Amino acid sequence: MKNNKHKSIHGLPQAGTGAANRFAYVGLLMAAFALMLLGKADVVVMERVRAGVIDSVSPVLEVISRPVASFESVVKDLTALGQLRAVNLQLKTDNQNLLEWQSAARKLAAENTQLKTLLNFAPGAEPGFVSGRVIADTGGAFVHSILVNAGRREGITKGQAVVTGEGLVGRVHGVGSRSVRVLLITDLNSRIPVVIEATRTRAVLAGDNTEHPRLIHLPPGVVPNPGDRIVTSGHGGAFPPGIPVGVISRSADGIVPVKTYVHRDRLEYVRIVNYGLQGILDAAPAAKGDGVSR
Repeated sequence: MKNNKHKSIHGLPQAGTGAANRFAYVGLLMAAFALMLLGKADVVVMERVRAGVIDSVSPVLEVISRPVASFESVVKDLTALGQLRAVNLQLKTDNQNLLEWQSAARKLAAENTQLKTLLNFAPGAEPGFVSGRVIADTGGAFVHSILVNAGRREGITKGQAVVTGEGLVGRVHGVGSRSVRVLLITDLNSRIPVVIEATRTRAVLAGDNTEHPRLIHLPPGVVPNPGDRIVTSGHGGAFPPGIPVGVISRSADGIVPVKTYVHRDRLEYVRIVNYGLQGILDAAPAAKGDGVSR
Protein backbone atom coordinates (compact mmCIF):
# COMPACT_ATOMS: atom_id res chain seq x y z
CA MET A 1 0.00 0.00 0.00
CA LYS A 2 2.87 2.38 0.84
CA ASN A 3 4.62 1.77 -2.49
CA ASN A 4 1.51 2.74 -4.44
CA LYS A 5 1.45 6.29 -3.10
CA HIS A 6 3.89 7.59 -5.76
CA LYS A 7 2.16 6.01 -8.74
CA SER A 8 -0.61 7.48 -10.84
CA ILE A 9 -3.78 5.78 -11.74
CA HIS A 10 -2.18 4.35 -14.88
CA GLY A 11 0.91 3.07 -13.02
CA LEU A 12 3.38 5.79 -14.19
CA PRO A 13 5.62 7.78 -11.80
CA GLN A 14 4.24 11.18 -10.84
CA ALA A 15 6.07 14.36 -11.87
CA GLY A 16 7.04 15.19 -8.34
CA THR A 17 8.83 11.94 -7.43
CA GLY A 18 12.30 12.18 -5.93
CA ALA A 19 14.01 10.01 -8.59
CA ALA A 20 12.72 12.15 -11.43
CA ASN A 21 13.84 15.34 -9.74
CA ARG A 22 17.28 13.95 -9.15
CA PHE A 23 17.70 12.84 -12.77
CA ALA A 24 16.49 16.19 -14.08
CA TYR A 25 18.85 18.11 -11.81
CA VAL A 26 21.80 16.01 -12.85
CA GLY A 27 20.89 16.35 -16.53
CA LEU A 28 20.71 20.15 -16.33
CA LEU A 29 24.06 20.30 -14.57
CA MET A 30 25.64 18.14 -17.21
CA ALA A 31 24.13 20.27 -20.04
CA ALA A 32 25.34 23.48 -18.44
CA PHE A 33 28.80 22.01 -17.93
CA ALA A 34 28.86 20.82 -21.55
CA LEU A 35 27.89 24.28 -22.82
CA MET A 36 30.58 25.88 -20.71
CA LEU A 37 33.18 23.51 -22.07
CA LEU A 38 31.97 24.08 -25.66
CA GLY A 39 32.08 27.83 -25.19
CA LYS A 40 35.60 27.69 -23.80
CA ALA A 41 36.77 25.24 -26.44
CA ASP A 42 35.46 27.03 -29.57
CA VAL A 43 34.39 30.66 -29.11
CA VAL A 44 33.88 31.21 -32.85
CA VAL A 45 31.34 28.40 -33.12
CA MET A 46 29.38 29.69 -30.14
CA GLU A 47 29.30 33.22 -31.54
CA ARG A 48 27.97 31.88 -34.83
CA VAL A 49 25.30 29.88 -33.01
CA ARG A 50 24.37 32.85 -30.87
CA ALA A 51 24.18 35.14 -33.92
CA GLY A 52 22.02 32.62 -35.77
CA VAL A 53 19.63 32.31 -32.86
CA ILE A 54 19.39 36.10 -32.51
CA ASP A 55 18.78 36.55 -36.24
CA SER A 56 16.02 33.96 -36.16
CA VAL A 57 14.30 35.41 -33.13
CA SER A 58 14.76 39.15 -33.91
CA PRO A 59 11.78 39.46 -36.35
CA VAL A 60 9.50 37.90 -33.80
CA LEU A 61 10.85 40.16 -31.09
CA GLU A 62 10.42 43.21 -33.32
CA VAL A 63 6.77 42.36 -34.01
CA ILE A 64 6.15 41.70 -30.35
CA SER A 65 7.84 44.93 -29.31
CA ARG A 66 5.80 47.00 -31.79
CA PRO A 67 2.35 45.44 -31.96
CA VAL A 68 0.53 48.73 -32.56
CA ALA A 69 2.80 49.83 -35.41
CA SER A 70 2.56 46.42 -37.06
CA PHE A 71 -1.21 46.45 -36.80
CA GLU A 72 -1.42 49.97 -38.28
CA SER A 73 0.80 48.92 -41.16
CA VAL A 74 -1.47 45.99 -41.93
CA VAL A 75 -4.57 48.21 -41.73
CA LYS A 76 -2.98 50.76 -44.11
CA ASP A 77 -2.11 48.05 -46.60
CA LEU A 78 -5.65 46.69 -46.53
CA THR A 79 -7.11 50.20 -46.91
CA ALA A 80 -4.80 50.94 -49.85
CA LEU A 81 -5.90 47.73 -51.53
CA GLY A 82 -9.54 48.74 -51.08
CA GLN A 83 -8.88 52.18 -52.55
CA LEU A 84 -7.01 50.70 -55.49
CA ARG A 85 -9.96 48.46 -56.19
CA ALA A 86 -12.35 51.44 -56.15
CA VAL A 87 -10.04 53.47 -58.42
CA ASN A 88 -9.74 50.53 -60.80
CA LEU A 89 -13.53 50.23 -61.03
CA GLN A 90 -13.84 54.00 -61.67
CA LEU A 91 -11.18 53.87 -64.38
CA LYS A 92 -12.98 50.99 -66.05
CA THR A 93 -16.21 53.00 -66.01
CA ASP A 94 -14.49 56.11 -67.40
CA ASN A 95 -12.82 54.05 -70.09
CA GLN A 96 -16.17 52.60 -71.12
CA ASN A 97 -17.71 56.08 -71.27
CA LEU A 98 -14.82 57.37 -73.36
CA LEU A 99 -15.19 54.49 -75.77
CA GLU A 100 -18.88 55.31 -76.14
CA TRP A 101 -18.10 58.99 -76.78
CA GLN A 102 -15.42 57.99 -79.26
CA SER A 103 -17.91 55.87 -81.14
CA ALA A 104 -20.44 58.72 -81.14
CA ALA A 105 -17.80 61.20 -82.36
CA ARG A 106 -16.76 58.93 -85.21
CA LYS A 107 -20.38 58.48 -86.21
CA LEU A 108 -20.99 62.25 -86.19
CA ALA A 109 -17.80 62.86 -88.15
CA ALA A 110 -18.91 60.37 -90.80
CA GLU A 111 -22.37 61.98 -90.98
CA ASN A 112 -20.81 65.42 -91.25
CA THR A 113 -18.63 64.29 -94.16
CA GLN A 114 -21.64 62.84 -95.95
CA LEU A 115 -23.70 65.99 -95.42
CA LYS A 116 -20.88 68.18 -96.74
CA THR A 117 -20.69 65.97 -99.80
CA LEU A 118 -24.45 66.23 -100.36
CA LEU A 119 -24.35 70.02 -100.01
CA ASN A 120 -21.29 70.32 -102.23
CA PHE A 121 -19.68 72.17 -99.33
CA ALA A 122 -16.65 74.32 -100.19
CA PRO A 123 -14.62 75.41 -97.14
CA GLY A 124 -13.55 79.02 -97.08
CA ALA A 125 -9.98 80.17 -97.12
CA GLU A 126 -8.18 80.45 -93.82
CA PRO A 127 -8.12 84.09 -92.69
CA GLY A 128 -4.81 85.84 -92.36
CA PHE A 129 -3.95 87.71 -89.20
CA VAL A 130 -1.34 89.92 -87.59
CA SER A 131 -0.66 89.88 -83.86
CA GLY A 132 0.17 93.13 -82.13
CA ARG A 133 0.70 94.62 -78.71
CA VAL A 134 -1.49 97.35 -77.23
CA ILE A 135 0.81 100.35 -76.82
CA ALA A 136 -1.71 102.96 -75.66
CA ASP A 137 -5.27 103.37 -74.51
CA THR A 138 -6.47 106.56 -76.20
CA GLY A 139 -9.93 106.26 -74.77
CA GLY A 140 -11.58 108.36 -72.13
CA ALA A 141 -15.04 109.28 -70.98
CA PHE A 142 -16.23 109.92 -74.54
CA VAL A 143 -14.04 107.63 -76.69
CA HIS A 144 -13.15 103.95 -76.32
CA SER A 145 -10.18 103.08 -78.54
CA ILE A 146 -6.66 101.64 -78.33
CA LEU A 147 -3.44 101.84 -80.34
CA VAL A 148 -1.70 98.68 -81.60
CA ASN A 149 1.91 98.51 -82.83
CA ALA A 150 1.12 97.15 -86.30
CA GLY A 151 0.09 99.08 -89.38
CA ARG A 152 -0.02 99.39 -93.13
CA ARG A 153 3.39 97.79 -93.63
CA GLU A 154 1.97 94.55 -92.13
CA GLY A 155 -0.93 94.65 -94.61
CA ILE A 156 -3.58 95.94 -92.20
CA THR A 157 -6.48 97.87 -93.70
CA LYS A 158 -9.40 99.78 -92.28
CA GLY A 159 -12.39 97.71 -91.14
CA GLN A 160 -10.53 94.51 -90.23
CA ALA A 161 -11.71 92.69 -87.12
CA VAL A 162 -9.68 92.80 -83.92
CA VAL A 163 -10.06 89.83 -81.58
CA THR A 164 -8.44 87.98 -78.70
CA GLY A 165 -8.76 84.38 -77.62
CA GLU A 166 -11.82 85.39 -75.58
CA GLY A 167 -13.81 87.21 -78.23
CA LEU A 168 -14.32 90.37 -80.31
CA VAL A 169 -12.44 93.52 -79.35
CA GLY A 170 -13.52 95.89 -82.11
CA ARG A 171 -12.47 96.93 -85.61
CA VAL A 172 -9.62 98.88 -87.20
CA HIS A 173 -10.72 102.49 -87.52
CA GLY A 174 -7.54 104.31 -88.49
CA VAL A 175 -4.42 102.93 -90.16
CA GLY A 176 -0.90 104.34 -90.03
CA SER A 177 2.37 102.99 -91.32
CA ARG A 178 3.41 101.48 -87.98
CA SER A 179 0.29 101.61 -85.85
CA VAL A 180 -3.47 101.36 -86.03
CA ARG A 181 -6.30 102.75 -83.95
CA VAL A 182 -8.91 100.22 -82.92
CA LEU A 183 -12.49 101.29 -82.19
CA LEU A 184 -13.72 99.11 -79.32
CA ILE A 185 -17.17 97.53 -79.31
CA THR A 186 -18.01 99.64 -76.23
CA ASP A 187 -17.48 102.94 -78.08
CA LEU A 188 -20.51 105.14 -78.67
CA ASN A 189 -19.93 104.98 -82.46
CA SER A 190 -19.76 101.16 -82.59
CA ARG A 191 -22.66 99.24 -84.15
CA ILE A 192 -22.28 95.49 -84.72
CA PRO A 193 -24.90 93.08 -86.13
CA VAL A 194 -25.26 90.19 -83.68
CA VAL A 195 -27.56 87.29 -82.85
CA ILE A 196 -28.64 85.68 -79.61
CA GLU A 197 -27.05 82.28 -80.08
CA ALA A 198 -29.72 80.22 -78.29
CA THR A 199 -32.72 81.66 -80.17
CA ARG A 200 -30.99 83.04 -83.32
CA THR A 201 -32.71 86.37 -82.67
CA ARG A 202 -31.06 89.20 -84.59
CA ALA A 203 -30.12 92.49 -83.00
CA VAL A 204 -27.49 95.24 -83.09
CA LEU A 205 -24.89 95.67 -80.38
CA ALA A 206 -24.58 99.39 -79.71
CA GLY A 207 -21.74 100.84 -77.64
CA ASP A 208 -22.57 103.56 -75.13
CA ASN A 209 -19.12 104.40 -73.74
CA THR A 210 -19.65 102.09 -70.77
CA GLU A 211 -18.34 98.62 -70.12
CA HIS A 212 -21.77 97.15 -70.96
CA PRO A 213 -22.97 97.87 -74.52
CA ARG A 214 -26.66 97.34 -75.24
CA LEU A 215 -28.76 95.33 -77.65
CA ILE A 216 -31.00 97.47 -79.83
CA HIS A 217 -33.41 96.79 -82.70
CA LEU A 218 -34.69 93.59 -81.11
CA PRO A 219 -37.88 92.18 -82.64
CA PRO A 220 -41.05 93.20 -80.78
CA GLY A 221 -42.01 90.91 -77.92
CA VAL A 222 -38.57 89.31 -77.58
CA VAL A 223 -37.38 89.09 -73.97
CA PRO A 224 -33.76 87.88 -73.85
CA ASN A 225 -32.70 85.68 -70.96
CA PRO A 226 -29.73 86.62 -68.75
CA GLY A 227 -26.78 84.41 -69.58
CA ASP A 228 -27.64 84.01 -73.27
CA ARG A 229 -24.53 84.17 -75.44
CA ILE A 230 -24.15 86.91 -78.06
CA VAL A 231 -22.14 86.30 -81.25
CA THR A 232 -21.69 88.21 -84.49
CA SER A 233 -24.32 87.48 -87.13
CA GLY A 234 -22.25 88.19 -90.25
CA HIS A 235 -24.85 90.57 -91.69
CA GLY A 236 -23.59 93.67 -93.42
CA GLY A 237 -20.32 92.01 -94.35
CA ALA A 238 -18.32 93.71 -91.60
CA PHE A 239 -17.61 90.61 -89.50
CA PRO A 240 -17.97 86.88 -90.14
CA PRO A 241 -20.66 85.04 -88.18
CA GLY A 242 -19.94 83.31 -84.90
CA ILE A 243 -17.33 85.55 -83.24
CA PRO A 244 -18.07 85.56 -79.48
CA VAL A 245 -19.05 88.96 -78.09
CA GLY A 246 -20.44 88.44 -74.59
CA VAL A 247 -23.46 87.37 -72.55
CA ILE A 248 -26.64 89.15 -71.57
CA SER A 249 -26.21 90.34 -68.01
CA ARG A 250 -29.78 91.41 -67.28
CA SER A 251 -32.91 92.71 -68.98
CA ALA A 252 -35.09 95.42 -67.45
CA ASP A 253 -37.20 98.30 -68.73
CA GLY A 254 -36.43 97.43 -72.33
CA ILE A 255 -32.67 97.88 -71.84
CA VAL A 256 -30.60 94.77 -72.57
CA PRO A 257 -26.96 95.29 -71.52
CA VAL A 258 -24.29 92.81 -72.56
CA LYS A 259 -21.32 91.78 -70.45
CA THR A 260 -18.49 91.52 -72.99
CA TYR A 261 -15.94 88.73 -72.90
CA VAL A 262 -13.06 91.14 -73.52
CA HIS A 263 -12.28 93.77 -70.88
CA ARG A 264 -10.67 96.98 -72.01
CA ASP A 265 -8.37 97.32 -68.98
CA ARG A 266 -6.92 93.82 -69.50
CA LEU A 267 -5.93 94.13 -73.15
CA GLU A 268 -2.24 93.47 -73.81
CA TYR A 269 -2.03 91.57 -77.11
CA VAL A 270 -4.64 91.43 -79.88
CA ARG A 271 -5.02 89.75 -83.23
CA ILE A 272 -6.01 91.76 -86.29
CA VAL A 273 -7.75 89.34 -88.65
CA ASN A 274 -8.33 89.72 -92.37
CA TYR A 275 -11.43 87.67 -93.14
CA GLY A 276 -11.48 88.92 -96.74
CA LEU A 277 -14.79 90.75 -96.22
CA GLN A 278 -15.59 93.97 -98.00
CA GLY A 279 -19.05 94.77 -96.74
CA ILE A 280 -20.34 98.17 -95.80
CA LEU A 281 -16.98 99.47 -94.61
CA ASP A 282 -15.69 99.96 -98.15
CA ALA A 283 -18.52 102.33 -98.93
CA ALA A 284 -16.58 105.24 -97.39
CA PRO A 285 -13.67 105.28 -99.89
CA ALA A 286 -16.11 104.88 -102.76
CA ALA A 287 -18.03 107.95 -101.71
CA LYS A 288 -15.06 110.32 -101.98
CA GLY A 289 -16.10 111.31 -105.48
CA ASP A 290 -19.25 112.86 -104.04
CA GLY A 291 -17.20 115.51 -102.31
CA VAL A 292 -18.01 114.18 -98.89
CA SER A 293 -15.07 114.09 -96.49
CA ARG A 294 -14.73 110.91 -94.44
